[in-house]
Amino acid sequence: MSIHDDKLTSPPTDGWGLEPLMDVAELAAYLGIPISTVYDWRVHGKGPTAYRFGKHLKFAISDVRAWIAQQREPSPSEPRRTDRR
Repeated sequence: MSIHDDKLTSPPTDGWGLEPLMDVAELAAYLGIPISTVYDWRVHGKGPTAYRFGKHLKFAISDVRAWIAQQREPSPSEPRRTDRR
């Protein structure tokens, strides 16, 4: 499954009706960043929202998509946002 499937208006669900979750390694691999960067973002309140299951962090595909959209640099004609993380 790819989080770039533009045909989807909502995240696909599994047999239980739940949205798939990514772990830290999958998120880091998708973004092309070190795993340590994901953990660093967590310490500093950056990065996508996560769910914690014991010692495991999981990221909903919809939360990752929303976070990625917020990271887009404004075009030169758009005013700069001041609420960026």
